[in-house]
Amino acid sequence: MPNKVLIVDDEPFNLDLLEQELTDQGYAIERANDGEEALKKVESFLPDVILLDYMMPKMNGIEVVRRLKQDERYKAIPVILLTAKASQEDKVKGLDAGADDYVVKPFDSIELLARVRSMTRLKQMHDSLEEWNRTLAEKVTQQVVEMERMSRLKRYLSPQIAETIIESEDDSLFKSHRREITVVFLDLRGFTTFSDSAEPEEVIELLRTYHAEMGKLIFEFEGTLERFTGDGIMVFFNDPIPCEDHTVKAVRMAVKMCASVKDLRVGWLKKGYDLDLGVGLVAGYATLGTIGFEGRIDYGAVGNVTNLAARLCAEANGGQILTNQRTLSKIEDSVKAEPLEELQLKGFARPVAAFNIVELKQ
Repeated sequence: MPNKVLIVDDEPFNLDLLEQELTDQGYAIERANDGEEALKKVESFLPDVILLDYMMPKMNGIEVVRRLKQDERYKAIPVILLTAKASQEDKVKGLDAGADDYVVKPFDSIELLARVRSMTRLKQMHDSLEEWNRTLAEKVTQQVVEMERMSRLKRYLSPQIAETIIESEDDSLFKSHRREITVVFLDLRGFTTFSDSAEPEEVIELLRTYHAEMGKLIFEFEGTLERFTGDGIMVFFNDPIPCEDHTVKAVRMAVKMCASVKDLRVGWLKKGYDLDLGVGLVAGYATLGTIGFEGRIDYGAVGNVTNLAARLCAEANGGQILTNQRTLSKIEDSVKAEPLEELQLKGFARPVAAFNIVELKQ
């Protein structure tokens, strides 16, 4: 689109002359006969440059410039004052008021057009800078939104998984699918007795400490947190982002969790809280995907593997990590385990051969 120039003069002859010169150069022109009309035309026409007569009735050019420069919407529009007053004092008044250039009448057409081109370039540079700032502000806003999304995702997933989800354009990540995972289910032995006798504030404070320590390890080992339920926590590995040796990684996390709770237990016993951690750990196939309804959706795993992990967790004594034969066969080179008596678990028709993972092999 052509650059727009607003010409302001109370003499029709001057307006005709300016309009002819500028139209020949391809500018779009709007005219105003006095200062008040000029301010109205600025609002509707939004010129790129204003050629403004100094001496006019109703409102002179100096006052028009002052008003324009005080308005955030229009202060960036370059103004060239046109005047028969050529004294140094008049030039200073015009420039102090905010005029960007000063041309003395009678003016040379070539010089005037050169000054208009110069002011047009100035306006274009300003507009480009404004656009750049606006784009930068939008990018910053977008980054803030992404950071907020990341923060929300990190409440449920490890940072590495959250980043992958945000960066990925694959909408199928959370669609229902079947995959082998390793499930780690843990809760505190003695928690029911403790919560029945302790004050609610004590229970909340203990859970806050316990969750914080377990959460650090879930993030460290890149597990997917399915849920907190009081003292119960369920974590699984190898979904939604696949990972190699997911069962070994799950075992390493579980061992560290037991060690962490062992440290917490020292302080708990001093307060009279006899609590310890029990863990069930099982590898197997599950169906995974989003569960819930519009407005409240979780990401979860459904299958025999989750039930078995929960049942083994319930049977574990404090400090034990219980697993089954199939899972142990995947990690037997990485852990030392001791066999236990077969367990008759609720919901399982046959007894389950159980093993306690004692420690990691060096």
